[in-house]
Amino acid sequence: MQRTTAWPLALAMVCLVVYASLYPFSEWRNQGIVPLHFLIQPLPKYWTGFDVGINLVGYMPLGFLLTLAALRSRRVSWAVSVAVLSAGLLSLTMETLQTFLPSRVASNVDFALNTLGAWLGACCAWALERFGVINRWSLLRARWFSPDSRGALLLLLLWPPALLFPASVPMGLGQVFERLEFALAETLVGTPFLVWLPERDMEMEPLVPAAELLCVALGLLIPCLLGYGVIDARWRRAAFAAATIAVGVAASALSAALSYGPEHAWAWLDLPVQVGVGFGAVLAVLLLAVPRRAAAALALLALAVHLTLLNQAPHDPYFAQTLQTWEQGRFIHFYGLVQWLGWLWPYAALLYVVLRLSSREPGAGR
Repeated sequence: MQRTTAWPLALAMVCLVVYASLYPFSEWRNQGIVPLHFLIQPLPKYWTGFDVGINLVGYMPLGFLLTLAALRSRRVSWAVSVAVLSAGLLSLTMETLQTFLPSRVASNVDFALNTLGAWLGACCAWALERFGVINRWSLLRARWFSPDSRGALLLLLLWPPALLFPASVPMGLGQVFERLEFALAETLVGTPFLVWLPERDMEMEPLVPAAELLCVALGLLIPCLLGYGVIDARWRRAAFAAATIAVGVAASALSAALSYGPEHAWAWLDLPVQVGVGFGAVLAVLLLAVPRRAAAALALLALAVHLTLLNQAPHDPYFAQTLQTWEQGRFIHFYGLVQWLGWLWPYAALLYVVLRLSSREPGAGR
């Protein structure tokens, strides 16, 4: 029996809601406001259509996923009620905590819109289940993917959002070594432990074109191999690889458009990147016939090489300026978790394939 991905996706959605509600997680203090007093406050005089829309739409996926998870767990009778109640309690908790943040304003309207959005999402999931759409998806998933595909599907669903975070090398996720080194050095300043940090004999050198195209190729091949680990039929693998490469290119173009402007959406697609995309597609075709366990082993090797190459190169000045736009500008409120996805996705994939290769379950070894 296949395990639903709705539960882990709902957990990811909860993390997104918490981040969006409590950012920047600083300057906590008691402002002399009774935490739940906002519930009986008069309606706010000033509001915008964007505020209404974001509070309504923001909780719809959560209500949808919670209801879907309950329905997939055969808890049909109370699925909508518990999903709406859970989302409402989360919203109430977030609004209450906002009374301790000077940069945030707790609002009864936000609470009501959040709960309404969760109810709309829950009703959508219930309607799709009632008309058999969810069952059709389950049958389609059973035909395409193995029963133990939940982890891979979760990673694959998170891969396109991770690509929205600007990368110094297209498809290059997980470039964190230089940032971690600087952060650790700043933390240890003034302590005797600073001398424990290793000193480099030479500065990091930018990637040569050959190394850059290899990073691009591996960045596209890794999600393909994750899919091969849970897909058996070659024609389905080929269709999946084609869709994965197309999604990766589209997500990178969207990232460039958000970072530099729509007119520069394809500026990242220079000759080394084009060759890298083509090379990644060729590798994906050549590996269509590999067994599922071998696909996981190759994904592990590709991740190791990919991360090693990326973390031996520095960030270029234009990339640093782009990061300032994302981290200090208006994007941070909506894409802050995308930043963490861009850093952590390959390491989560690395952990997944290691656990998969160490598993003794029959389904994981075929």
